[in-house]
Amino acid sequence: MPLYEHVFLARQDASTQQVEELTTQMTGIVEGLGGKVVKMENWGVRSLTYRMNKNRKAHFVLMNIDAPSAAVSEIERQERISEDVIRYLTVRVEEHEEGPSAMMRKADRDRDRDDRGGGFRGDREGGFRGDRDGGGYRGDRGPRRPRDDDAAAIEE
Repeated sequence: MPLYEHVFLARQDASTQQVEELTTQMTGIVEGLGGKVVKMENWGVRSLTYRMNKNRKAHFVLMNIDAPSAAVSEIERQERISEDVIRYLTVRVEEHEEGPSAMMRKADRDRDRDDRGGGFRGDREGGFRGDRDGGGYRGDRGPRRPRDDDAAAIEE
């Protein structure tokens, strides 16, 4: 049977339980039509690059499917009907990726970075840009020239 990777985005105001029920419904459709869901990953709520149907965030779910094309067609039909699904994408692949997907590996890497306390630019050697000596840094324009108002302020 052909292999597919299927990702769908559910509305951000849908609860985690509703997203799980939607995933269970899709899994039931695949199994009912003679296929199986090899792997299912819930990537959680993530920000969207641009607004879709007035949503700025969405629940992301990945399903690796081993099923006939009729099962994939039925899943996509059900997702078009569902008001909770914003977008979906199904890609046919030669073989499924072993282990966690790239998104899950990225989440693990980010979690490890947070545990170490890194990731904040202020932690670098040399400090912030405002710590440069000489004050009045103006890039390529050279040092700041005093104005008449500055001279009056100094005399007072």
